[in-house]
Amino acid sequence: MKIGVPKEVIAGENRVAMTPESAVALQKLGHECLIEKGAGAAAGFSDEAYEAVGVRVVKTAAALWKEADVIAKVRVPTEAELKRLTKDKTLISFFNPGGNEEGLELAKAKGANVIAMEMVPRISRAQKMDALSSMANIAGYRAVIEAGNNFGRFFTGQVTAAGKVPPAKVLVVGAGVAGLAAIGTSVSLGAITYAFDVRPEVAEQVESMGAEFVYLDFEDELQDGSATGGYASVQSEEFRQAQLAKFREIAPEMDIVITTALIPNRPAPKLWTEDMVAAMKPGSVIVDLAAERGGNVEGTVPDEKVVTKNGVTIIGYTDFPSRMAAQASTLYSNNVRHMIADLTPGKDGKIVHNMDDDVIRGATVTYQGEITFPPPPPKVQAIAAKPKPAPVPELTPEEKRAREIAEFRKQTKQQAVLIGTGAVLLLGLGVVAPPSFMQHFIVFVLAVFVGFQVIWNVSHALHTPLMAITNAISSIIILGALLQIGSGSFLVILLAAISVFMAGINIFGGFLVTRRMLAMFQKS
Repeated sequence: MKIGVPKEVIAGENRVAMTPESAVALQKLGHECLIEKGAGAAAGFSDEAYEAVGVRVVKTAAALWKEADVIAKVRVPTEAELKRLTKDKTLISFFNPGGNEEGLELAKAKGANVIAMEMVPRISRAQKMDALSSMANIAGYRAVIEAGNNFGRFFTGQVTAAGKVPPAKVLVVGAGVAGLAAIGTSVSLGAITYAFDVRPEVAEQVESMGAEFVYLDFEDELQDGSATGGYASVQSEEFRQAQLAKFREIAPEMDIVITTALIPNRPAPKLWTEDMVAAMKPGSVIVDLAAERGGNVEGTVPDEKVVTKNGVTIIGYTDFPSRMAAQASTLYSNNVRHMIADLTPGKDGKIVHNMDDDVIRGATVTYQGEITFPPPPPKVQAIAAKPKPAPVPELTPEEKRAREIAEFRKQTKQQAVLIGTGAVLLLGLGVVAPPSFMQHFIVFVLAVFVGFQVIWNVSHALHTPLMAITNAISSIIILGALLQIGSGSFLVILLAAISVFMAGINIFGGFLVTRRMLAMFQKS
């Protein structure tokens, strides 16, 4: 098949859906690669770089759309681009199916198969194709860099001869992919970083990255992110009021606020209100990553930077990934390449659109003249959280005392039954067995009892160190075997020899294992 990549027609879009590196991987799958002239120039990839790896450069977009079997794009296709589709073509691109009904109808009328890269399900197997996460990762990183560019101080605190510089305080609202990237960048720059998210399971992730999670005094159970595909869900009005109250409390302390909260197919929730902006210090910076969907901040203007009356800068850029076009193109082209690899299971250059595959079915929005959006839920649950243990009721001191007495009585009863049964068996055996046998048998029983107490009551984690300590027991076995090995009976000599052999393995093997265990803790 011919994989074609046109130049993006949206003004200011610098990304490209194929790099020379990804083109090499696509050719190994048996495909032929085409690219429109100058499509990669804004991202730093020249036409000569594509030609060097065997990609054919096509002069015009019309010629490329006509010749290619699979079209790979970055931005949502325009009406003019969709009209170039035919029933034998496949389009792989961001598509915004939840808010692009006209595009869906046009693609359906053309009979083309359309794969929306933002619809890739968030399951482990599909992570390599998750373009939404790839771009969000870049946006989160770039948001911190953009905030630093507009912030008048250092991120990290310093004590210099000229004076003391306090560290910046950064709040990241929303700890998804973009939020975690922002947290990691902010922490690495030395800022005191706080983070908030409506999904309680991300608190550990935030704290493991060196940030402090902002908790609410809210008693109701929050919805687990695994129930919504890993995304935030709409919360109750009571929760929203508690959330806004917390933000109002901490707003005067924050120097930089980065908001990333989005709910799929909904306008961005307003989380940072006008009074919170007014409460911030002059020179503070807000970066609103949800500006494309209306913004999380009151006062955000999409694609613009606004300075409020009290000197707070609100950045509403919607093209953060495009501002790092080379890196974004590399990651996005790899996502597309992996998607095409799944569509080419035989690696023979033939596209197989398997609608029984969870990933392909989830990302497909139109197929053979039918709209297939929204997809059915994936068979594998996304980002499954650990099941919460059932609450253990706390016992009163009297109940604890009664339980301990009951357990002690139960153990005593069991031990009494075992000892009594053993005594009866020994007495019965003593009636018929000779005295010499009973002497040896009693020693054997005592040895078994001591061995049980020494070995079986020890934690499993201590078994390996215990081997070195219990080698003395094996030495006693060897000593006993040596005393019997001079006997005239062939059976006794054979058993003694076997005892020496087995005990020797225990001794030398124990020391060998212990030596290897100790070597794990040595530097060289």
